[in-house]
Amino acid sequence: MAGRIRIGIGGWVFEPWRGTFYPAGLRQKDELAYVGQHLTATEINATYYSTQKPATFAGWAKAVPDGFQFAVKASRYCTNRRVLAEAVESVGKFVGQGIAELGDRLGPILWQFMPTKAFDPDDFGAFLELLPASVDGVPLRHALEVRHPSFDDPAFLAMAREAGAAVVLADHETYPAIQGADVGFSYMRLMRAQEDEVTGYGAAALADRAAWLRTQAVTGDAYAFFISGAKVRNPAAALALSAAI
Repeated sequence: MAGRIRIGIGGWVFEPWRGTFYPAGLRQKDELAYVGQHLTATEINATYYSTQKPATFAGWAKAVPDGFQFAVKASRYCTNRRVLAEAVESVGKFVGQGIAELGDRLGPILWQFMPTKAFDPDDFGAFLELLPASVDGVPLRHALEVRHPSFDDPAFLAMAREAGAAVVLADHETYPAIQGADVGFSYMRLMRAQEDEVTGYGAAALADRAAWLRTQAVTGDAYAFFISGAKVRNPAAALALSAAI
């Protein structure tokens, strides 16, 4: 079943975007609405650092139009730990903080692991069993961003497929570019925007990423987010990639 392509950025509060992406004089409280008018998704980064209130999620959902979705970055207390299997309390707290208030604007949950976190099959398998399929009646989809080369392993890919979790395709100089099996949606993070390139990535690179997204969308929703790199260029990169689809 064909899916929808959504392209966005990491977060929406970044001072250098004021006057480059956001029009001069736009109120900060209107910046998310502006993102919603021009892009189709964004990653919520605040949830990685601290717990948010249900009313906050409800307000974010109200600020964007139908069809727009938020990828929600899971708490660092879930993933930045020696024994992942011991994260049950942290996972429950993260999932239960009010993300269900996003409703149909809730995209995938992004579980990001440190570059030093190596693949331990038993521990990682136990962690995947902690990830719930829904919260308060809202279905959850899980995306795994692993950054250690040991995850480039058929055992990990099989484990992710069995759990129905997407493996994030990272476009980065040093992180492994691992592509998982089809689980009904896909997730790409683009981290190599260059400041001397007006659109962050050149036309040929954007065309390559657009082709990948079109291929992925044949079997499910496809997400792409421009993060880090030359962050000031990321909104322009997202707009350019959207135009190339």
